[in-house]
Amino acid sequence: MTKVMSRDGTPLACERLGDGPPLILVGGAFATGAAESRLAALLAPRFGVVTYDRRGRGGSGDTAPYAVAREVEDLAALVDDQGGPVSAYGMSSGGALVLEAAASGVPFERIAVYEPPFTAAGPADRAAGARYTARLGELLAAGDLGGAAELFLSLTGMTPEVVAHLRGSPMWPELEAVAPTLAYDDAVMGDGTVPVERLGSVRQPVLVVDGGASPPAMREAARRVAEAVPRGRHRTLTGQVHDVAPHVLAPVLRGFFAE
Repeated sequence: MTKVMSRDGTPLACERLGDGPPLILVGGAFATGAAESRLAALLAPRFGVVTYDRRGRGGSGDTAPYAVAREVEDLAALVDDQGGPVSAYGMSSGGALVLEAAASGVPFERIAVYEPPFTAAGPADRAAGARYTARLGELLAAGDLGGAAELFLSLTGMTPEVVAHLRGSPMWPELEAVAPTLAYDDAVMGDGTVPVERLGSVRQPVLVVDGGASPPAMREAARRVAEAVPRGRHRTLTGQVHDVAPHVLAPVLRGFFAE
């Protein structure tokens, strides 16, 4: 594990596995770099895979106030540290962050994302998103990290029974530790709708992947993201859900990034 310094002085904990062309993996909500370790190991024979803890998580620092632009600068710092052409893969809201970084001018060579959790729907969904943002802010301001974690998990469709089980598990303190960064992921997602105009400025080849067993709304959003990117393409993995199996995803990424 090494540290890369972002523009605002925030240290980013990162690790590289393999010696091939650099490929940065960007996790989503609750994830540290360790969450991508299985995928990294499968890609390392072909690429120099970089995993990192996004700011506010794991071994990385954090600098207030938060702004999406600071996370874009984090990715720019990681690209500069690797040198040469660097590609990126983003999972869930990490995919939305990678796309925003590309739109902001971070010079990725190629980009792949898995189910960036936008919505393709209308005003009712935007209103629901605004209510989530407000409630999340209230819980975090009150220091209720468990409540913030529970709110997010309920948004993903997790039942109260499953959440209650998680609360009693050894992993719950880890979720609470990164719960403040749920606000960061929420900011990355904007109003939750597919940012068509913004995506139109992404010039890199982009592969948008979804799972064939994921909810229809998630798959529709993935399709719309692919359509909004000038050089986008869409791929569905049969039988997969949002928690995609690394051994299924890895061959698809290897093929795309090796083109």
